[in-house]
Amino acid sequence: MRKRPVVSGEKLLKVLVRLGYEIVRQRGSHIRLRKPTAAGDHNITVPMHDELAKGTLNDILSQVSIWNGISEDALIEIIKQS
Repeated sequence: MRKRPVVSGEKLLKVLVRLGYEIVRQRGSHIRLRKPTAAGDHNITVPMHDELAKGTLNDILSQVSIWNGISEDALIEIIKQS
């Protein structure tokens, strides 16, 4: 498993939109996204902070990895390339 990069909420949001997530709503500094999958709708919340906490980023990457069938390492590479 690779080291987690330092990522802003805005950068992570752009990556998730490219993966097919759509913005559903925003409340304060948190944006809610949804993606329909074969297993049902996957909802995830991304805080629009300058730097996401390591645990928050880890949780988001874990969930996206499971729901989309993409390894966490592949997600980290996508984030680094953007």
